[in-house]
Amino acid sequence: AQLEESGGGSVQAGGSLRLSCAASRYSYSTFCMGWFRQVPGKEREVVATIDSDGEIFYANSVKGRFTISRDNARSRLYLQMTSLESEDSGMYYCAEKSGWCGVGSFSDPATYDAWGQGTQVTVSS
Repeated sequence: AQLEESGGGSVQAGGSLRLSCAASRYSYSTFCMGWFRQVPGKEREVVATIDSDGEIFYANSVKGRFTISRDNARSRLYLQMTSLESEDSGMYYCAEKSGWCGVGSFSDPATYDAWGQGTQVTVSS
């Protein structure tokens, strides 16, 4: 599968961005999808995941500020980010894996099968 992110950019703290991920896979609806982020020198970390049945997980650091959603008909994944903080800066990646997000580990990047190239988010304070 091919995944392509878009929507990144530079914003001031307190601002909002909406990331999108386009998936080129006809069976998209059966896959677990997730957003991860990474900053130089640090490991890639999970931001949010969403199962094919809509079950959602958020990292504690983004709860109440970010919203993950998916449009199975259009094979799209979204991440609405509000009240952005400088700590939210990083490269954001869309990822997918077959089956349920919780199989293996929903937060371990190694359990995901496909990745996009990433979109940069920069939040200035």
